[in-house]
Amino acid sequence: MERNLDQKKIDLRHMLTWDRWGIFAILISALVLLPIISVVWMAFFPVENIWPHLFATSLPRYLSNSLIIMSSVAIISCVVGTGCAWLIVTKDFPLRRILEWVLLFPLAIPAYIGAYSFVDFWEYAGPAQTALRDFFGWENSKDYYFPQVRSIGAAIFVISMSLYPYVYLLARAAFRDQSSRTFEVSRALGAGPWRAFWLVSLPLARPAIAIGTALVMMEALNDFGAVEFFAVQTLTTGIFTVWLEASNVGGAAQIAMVIFILVIILVVLERFSRRKMRVHQRDNQSMAPTRDVLPFWKGILVAKLCSLPVLFGFIMPFLIMLNHALHVEDLWTNATFLRATWTSIWVGLFAAIFTVAAALILVFGVRSSNSILPRIMAPIATIGYAAPGAVLALGILLPMAYFDRFLADVIENSLGLDIGLLLTGSATAVIFAYSVRFFALAFGSIDSAMGRFSPNIGHAARSLGLNPSQALSRVHIPMIWSSMLIALLLVFVDSIKELPATLL
Repeated sequence: MERNLDQKKIDLRHMLTWDRWGIFAILISALVLLPIISVVWMAFFPVENIWPHLFATSLPRYLSNSLIIMSSVAIISCVVGTGCAWLIVTKDFPLRRILEWVLLFPLAIPAYIGAYSFVDFWEYAGPAQTALRDFFGWENSKDYYFPQVRSIGAAIFVISMSLYPYVYLLARAAFRDQSSRTFEVSRALGAGPWRAFWLVSLPLARPAIAIGTALVMMEALNDFGAVEFFAVQTLTTGIFTVWLEASNVGGAAQIAMVIFILVIILVVLERFSRRKMRVHQRDNQSMAPTRDVLPFWKGILVAKLCSLPVLFGFIMPFLIMLNHALHVEDLWTNATFLRATWTSIWVGLFAAIFTVAAALILVFGVRSSNSILPRIMAPIATIGYAAPGAVLALGILLPMAYFDRFLADVIENSLGLDIGLLLTGSATAVIFAYSVRFFALAFGSIDSAMGRFSPNIGHAARSLGLNPSQALSRVHIPMIWSSMLIALLLVFVDSIKELPATLL
């Protein structure tokens, strides 16, 4: 009995042991959680408590629409992203090399731009219905039936075509990293291509697909521009309605708390669902399986299927917006436009580098630390991805403005210098907002990549005399380099597309 108690005490001390990487992980988690804590404070201590009114009136409608959009977008994005990734990696067909990259292009089109383009093309006065009326001789909308353009179904479709690349990127990297020997053994045992996919490749790629799908669900839950344009009332539109129209920041923060709760549930379910499905590769033959050359007509059909997401997610919105842009004189030489473009690029790049570096330290710190606290804080640090950009920016501005004033007072009192606002008066606040907002993207990609390799690799590096820093730089980073680049790309593109946090 005493031995068991002593052993439990030793295990508890082991779990609470403080080490350098554990401290780094805790500090990064705390920094990312600071804006969330600020929003939580505003929610629990509002100037005017309107929660009972929200719960009795509009909140059920906001919640139901949000859940419908989130789940539907997740299913469509998962099917499209995983299917395209599998075909690109394992099949050889016409235009495969081109489609491998253009399938990423919808990342460059924000959902609200896609929504505007969709409505512009399909609405009553748009080219589609105009062409139908001219061809059939119809006079007005009473002469024919056309689906409602501004609807929740249209919002689901547009958001799905904008977000499926998250799943596609991670699934493609997972399929490519799979050992060719594993796939060849399954084929040698009599499994056909589709059976090998369901029984071998898909389970191996499931952690990456789950991460991508979870990111899609968070992004769909957070979307404001597209659902607002389609006149669909969700939790996010409710936040802006309460905040801007009712001038109640506390009420907006209370609705944001509902989103936080949904995200926490989502993160817990995602981690629980793949807890028993974690698999590791035991060899380093990470070459993709040999591609099967499809017959000509099947290859053409597959190429057309893989082209559809690009058509609806990039080509149509791009051409529609380009048509409008060409009617604006001197746009491409306008100094304000060029300056805004350059600012967007360098701010997004700095945010991407900072976010990926912080996520790498957190993931490695959680895996290397003996303390239980980083393991608890790390998943919570990803909930900022579902926070609406404007509310998250408000949570950043309040503590940062307080620190700015404190720092300015200290320097003025000690040195007599008026330095103004160093943080909130510069791009620092915007970069920090981007990093908090998109931290889940980098964390999920890197965590999924490290999870595909056996923990014994790290143990072997330590047994060869490498310290944790050397093991990270010489062993882990080279193995997950492609996933780090993917995370960098995702954060960079999303930072450029982020609208509410930038405006605030």
